[in-house]
Amino acid sequence: MSDLLQEAAMKTVLITGANRGLGLEAAHQLGEKGFHVFAGVRNPEAGRRAEALLRGAGIAADFVELDMRAPETIEAAADTIWHSAGQLDVLINNAAVHYDTHQRVGAPDFAIVEEALAVNTVGAWRMAVAALPLLRRSEAPRIVNVSSESGAWSSMTGTTPAYSLSKLGLNGLTRMMASEFRRDGILVNAVCPGWTATDMGGGGRPVPEGARGIVWAATLPDDGPTGGFFRDGKPIDW
Repeated sequence: MSDLLQEAAMKTVLITGANRGLGLEAAHQLGEKGFHVFAGVRNPEAGRRAEALLRGAGIAADFVELDMRAPETIEAAADTIWHSAGQLDVLINNAAVHYDTHQRVGAPDFAIVEEALAVNTVGAWRMAVAALPLLRRSEAPRIVNVSSESGAWSSMTGTTPAYSLSKLGLNGLTRMMASEFRRDGILVNAVCPGWTATDMGGGGRPVPEGARGIVWAATLPDDGPTGGFFRDGKPIDW
Protein backbone atom coordinates (compact mmCIF):
# COMPACT_ATOMS: atom_id res chain seq x y z
CA MET A 1 0.00 0.00 0.00
CA SER A 2 1.09 3.57 -0.67
CA ASP A 3 2.91 5.50 2.04
CA LEU A 4 0.48 8.36 1.38
CA LEU A 5 -2.21 6.37 3.14
CA GLN A 6 -0.38 7.00 6.39
CA GLU A 7 -1.48 10.63 6.26
CA ALA A 8 -4.20 10.79 8.89
CA ALA A 9 -6.15 13.53 7.13
CA MET A 10 -6.50 11.63 3.86
CA LYS A 11 -10.00 10.41 3.13
CA THR A 12 -10.56 7.06 1.46
CA VAL A 13 -12.86 5.95 -1.32
CA LEU A 14 -13.55 2.52 -2.80
CA ILE A 15 -14.78 2.62 -6.39
CA THR A 16 -15.99 -0.58 -8.01
CA GLY A 17 -15.32 -0.95 -11.71
CA ALA A 18 -12.56 1.65 -11.48
CA ASN A 19 -10.40 0.62 -14.42
CA ARG A 20 -12.17 2.64 -17.10
CA GLY A 21 -14.96 5.06 -17.94
CA LEU A 22 -16.86 6.72 -15.15
CA GLY A 23 -15.14 4.72 -12.42
CA LEU A 24 -11.65 5.71 -13.50
CA GLU A 25 -12.65 9.33 -14.06
CA ALA A 26 -14.33 9.55 -10.65
CA ALA A 27 -11.10 8.15 -9.20
CA HIS A 28 -9.13 10.93 -10.90
CA GLN A 29 -11.50 13.66 -9.72
CA LEU A 30 -11.65 12.42 -6.13
CA GLY A 31 -7.90 11.81 -6.08
CA GLU A 32 -7.39 15.43 -7.06
CA LYS A 33 -9.53 16.37 -4.06
CA GLY A 34 -7.15 14.52 -1.77
CA PHE A 35 -8.81 11.11 -1.48
CA HIS A 36 -6.86 7.89 -1.37
CA VAL A 37 -8.49 5.72 -4.02
CA PHE A 38 -9.02 2.00 -3.68
CA ALA A 39 -9.66 0.94 -7.27
CA GLY A 40 -11.84 -2.15 -7.27
CA VAL A 41 -11.26 -4.06 -10.50
CA ARG A 42 -12.14 -7.64 -11.47
CA ASN A 43 -9.15 -8.29 -13.74
CA PRO A 44 -5.78 -7.95 -11.96
CA GLU A 45 -3.92 -6.80 -15.09
CA ALA A 46 -6.51 -4.06 -15.74
CA GLY A 47 -6.46 -3.16 -12.06
CA ARG A 48 -2.71 -2.71 -12.01
CA ARG A 49 -2.92 -0.52 -15.12
CA ALA A 50 -5.53 1.67 -13.44
CA GLU A 51 -3.38 1.91 -10.32
CA ALA A 52 -0.38 2.95 -12.42
CA LEU A 53 -2.39 5.57 -14.33
CA LEU A 54 -3.69 7.12 -11.14
CA ARG A 55 -0.32 7.10 -9.41
CA GLY A 56 1.23 8.59 -12.53
CA ALA A 57 -1.18 11.49 -12.16
CA GLY A 58 -0.01 12.03 -8.59
CA ILE A 59 -3.01 10.33 -6.99
CA ALA A 60 -2.69 8.01 -4.00
CA ALA A 61 -4.22 4.80 -5.31
CA ASP A 62 -4.18 1.05 -4.74
CA PHE A 63 -5.75 -1.69 -6.80
CA VAL A 64 -7.95 -4.20 -4.97
CA GLU A 65 -9.24 -7.28 -6.77
CA LEU A 66 -13.02 -7.13 -6.78
CA ASP A 67 -15.51 -9.24 -8.74
CA MET A 68 -19.08 -8.28 -7.93
CA ARG A 69 -20.20 -11.81 -8.79
CA ALA A 70 -17.79 -13.34 -6.27
CA PRO A 71 -18.70 -12.67 -2.62
CA GLU A 72 -15.28 -13.84 -1.43
CA THR A 73 -13.57 -10.99 -3.32
CA ILE A 74 -16.00 -8.47 -1.83
CA GLU A 75 -15.16 -9.63 1.68
CA ALA A 76 -11.44 -9.69 0.86
CA ALA A 77 -11.54 -6.14 -0.49
CA ALA A 78 -13.22 -4.88 2.67
CA ASP A 79 -10.63 -6.74 4.75
CA THR A 80 -7.77 -5.20 2.76
CA ILE A 81 -9.11 -1.69 3.36
CA TRP A 82 -9.65 -2.47 7.05
CA HIS A 83 -6.02 -3.47 7.53
CA SER A 84 -4.52 -0.67 5.44
CA ALA A 85 -6.78 2.28 6.29
CA GLY A 86 -9.01 1.24 9.18
CA GLN A 87 -12.02 3.02 7.74
CA LEU A 88 -13.77 4.02 4.52
CA ASP A 89 -15.25 7.45 3.86
CA VAL A 90 -16.95 6.78 0.54
CA LEU A 91 -18.19 3.71 -1.31
CA ILE A 92 -19.07 4.19 -4.98
CA ASN A 93 -20.95 1.25 -6.43
CA ASN A 94 -20.09 1.85 -10.08
CA ALA A 95 -19.47 -1.62 -11.57
CA ALA A 96 -22.19 -2.68 -14.00
CA VAL A 97 -22.76 -5.08 -16.89
CA HIS A 98 -25.16 -5.75 -19.75
CA TYR A 99 -26.67 -2.66 -21.31
CA ASP A 100 -28.81 -5.05 -23.32
CA THR A 101 -30.35 -2.84 -26.01
CA HIS A 102 -30.75 -5.92 -28.23
CA GLN A 103 -33.27 -7.51 -25.86
CA ARG A 104 -36.97 -7.08 -25.14
CA VAL A 105 -38.82 -8.11 -22.01
CA GLY A 106 -40.89 -10.66 -23.94
CA ALA A 107 -37.87 -12.49 -25.34
CA PRO A 108 -35.01 -12.26 -22.84
CA ASP A 109 -31.86 -14.26 -22.39
CA PHE A 110 -32.29 -15.06 -18.72
CA ALA A 111 -28.59 -15.78 -18.28
CA ILE A 112 -27.95 -12.12 -19.11
CA VAL A 113 -30.76 -11.01 -16.81
CA GLU A 114 -29.41 -13.05 -13.90
CA GLU A 115 -25.86 -11.79 -14.35
CA ALA A 116 -27.03 -8.17 -14.55
CA LEU A 117 -28.96 -8.57 -11.32
CA ALA A 118 -26.03 -10.36 -9.67
CA VAL A 119 -23.55 -7.59 -10.50
CA ASN A 120 -25.59 -4.39 -10.72
CA THR A 121 -27.95 -4.99 -7.80
CA VAL A 122 -26.96 -7.84 -5.51
CA GLY A 123 -23.24 -7.15 -5.92
CA ALA A 124 -23.73 -3.52 -4.91
CA TRP A 125 -25.80 -4.69 -1.95
CA ARG A 126 -23.13 -7.16 -0.83
CA MET A 127 -20.45 -4.49 -1.21
CA ALA A 128 -22.36 -2.00 0.93
CA VAL A 129 -22.92 -4.56 3.69
CA ALA A 130 -19.25 -5.58 3.65
CA ALA A 131 -18.17 -1.93 3.78
CA LEU A 132 -20.59 -0.95 6.53
CA PRO A 133 -18.19 -1.50 9.48
CA LEU A 134 -15.59 0.62 7.66
CA LEU A 135 -18.06 3.38 6.84
CA ARG A 136 -19.23 3.54 10.45
CA ARG A 137 -15.69 4.57 11.43
CA SER A 138 -15.79 7.61 9.14
CA GLU A 139 -16.82 11.08 10.27
CA ALA A 140 -18.60 11.73 6.97
CA PRO A 141 -19.57 8.40 5.36
CA ARG A 142 -21.21 8.34 1.94
CA ILE A 143 -22.53 5.65 -0.42
CA VAL A 144 -23.07 6.51 -4.07
CA ASN A 145 -24.95 4.03 -6.22
CA VAL A 146 -24.30 4.77 -9.90
CA SER A 147 -27.68 4.16 -11.47
CA SER A 148 -29.46 5.14 -14.67
CA GLU A 149 -32.66 6.73 -15.87
CA SER A 150 -33.25 3.33 -17.49
CA GLY A 151 -34.13 2.16 -13.99
CA ALA A 152 -36.66 4.91 -13.30
CA TRP A 153 -40.36 4.05 -12.99
CA SER A 154 -41.16 7.22 -14.92
CA SER A 155 -39.36 6.03 -18.07
CA MET A 156 -39.68 2.24 -17.84
CA THR A 157 -40.38 0.39 -21.09
CA GLY A 158 -39.86 -3.14 -22.38
CA THR A 159 -36.38 -2.39 -23.73
CA THR A 160 -33.00 -3.18 -22.14
CA PRO A 161 -34.83 -5.41 -19.64
CA ALA A 162 -31.82 -6.86 -17.80
CA TYR A 163 -30.09 -3.52 -17.29
CA SER A 164 -33.29 -1.59 -16.54
CA LEU A 165 -34.54 -4.09 -13.97
CA SER A 166 -31.15 -4.22 -12.27
CA LYS A 167 -31.02 -0.44 -12.00
CA LEU A 168 -34.61 -0.30 -10.77
CA GLY A 169 -33.49 -2.69 -8.05
CA LEU A 170 -30.46 -0.52 -7.29
CA ASN A 171 -32.71 2.52 -6.93
CA GLY A 172 -34.93 0.64 -4.50
CA LEU A 173 -31.87 -0.52 -2.60
CA THR A 174 -30.72 3.10 -2.36
CA ARG A 175 -33.96 4.08 -0.64
CA MET A 176 -33.77 1.12 1.73
CA MET A 177 -30.15 1.75 2.68
CA ALA A 178 -30.74 5.47 3.15
CA SER A 179 -33.48 4.70 5.64
CA GLU A 180 -31.55 1.97 7.46
CA PHE A 181 -28.16 3.70 7.55
CA ARG A 182 -29.42 7.13 8.52
CA ARG A 183 -28.79 6.22 12.17
CA ASP A 184 -25.10 5.81 11.32
CA GLY A 185 -24.90 9.19 9.62
CA ILE A 186 -24.34 7.57 6.20
CA LEU A 187 -25.76 9.52 3.28
CA VAL A 188 -26.87 7.17 0.50
CA ASN A 189 -27.88 8.42 -2.93
CA ALA A 190 -28.34 7.16 -6.47
CA VAL A 191 -26.77 9.09 -9.34
CA CYS A 192 -27.60 8.94 -13.02
CA PRO A 193 -24.55 10.20 -14.94
CA GLY A 194 -26.62 10.67 -18.08
CA TRP A 195 -25.82 9.31 -21.52
CA THR A 196 -22.05 9.32 -21.42
CA ALA A 197 -19.34 8.36 -23.87
CA THR A 198 -18.21 5.21 -22.06
CA ASP A 199 -17.64 1.78 -23.56
CA MET A 200 -21.09 0.79 -22.31
CA GLY A 201 -22.86 4.02 -23.25
CA GLY A 202 -21.31 4.23 -26.70
CA GLY A 203 -21.81 7.98 -27.04
CA GLY A 204 -23.15 11.06 -25.33
CA ARG A 205 -21.41 13.72 -23.30
CA PRO A 206 -17.78 13.58 -22.16
CA VAL A 207 -17.00 11.18 -19.33
CA PRO A 208 -15.70 13.94 -17.00
CA GLU A 209 -19.11 15.64 -17.13
CA GLY A 210 -20.91 12.43 -16.18
CA ALA A 211 -18.45 11.73 -13.38
CA ARG A 212 -18.90 15.13 -11.76
CA GLY A 213 -22.34 14.20 -10.48
CA ILE A 214 -20.90 11.08 -8.85
CA VAL A 215 -18.18 13.14 -7.18
CA TRP A 216 -20.78 15.65 -6.01
CA ALA A 217 -22.70 12.88 -4.20
CA ALA A 218 -19.47 11.48 -2.76
CA THR A 219 -18.54 14.82 -1.20
CA LEU A 220 -21.89 16.02 0.14
CA PRO A 221 -21.85 18.06 3.36
CA ASP A 222 -23.30 16.51 6.51
CA ASP A 223 -26.63 18.27 5.93
CA GLY A 224 -26.81 17.00 2.35
CA PRO A 225 -29.62 14.85 0.97
CA THR A 226 -29.98 11.11 1.44
CA GLY A 227 -32.25 8.63 -0.31
CA GLY A 228 -32.41 10.71 -3.48
CA PHE A 229 -31.93 10.20 -7.21
CA PHE A 230 -29.80 12.85 -8.91
CA ARG A 231 -28.21 13.92 -12.15
CA ASP A 232 -25.64 16.72 -12.09
CA GLY A 233 -26.53 17.43 -8.48
CA LYS A 234 -30.22 17.97 -9.24
CA PRO A 235 -33.10 15.64 -8.29
CA ILE A 236 -34.69 13.55 -11.05
CA ASP A 237 -37.83 11.42 -11.06
CA TRP A 238 -37.74 7.88 -9.72
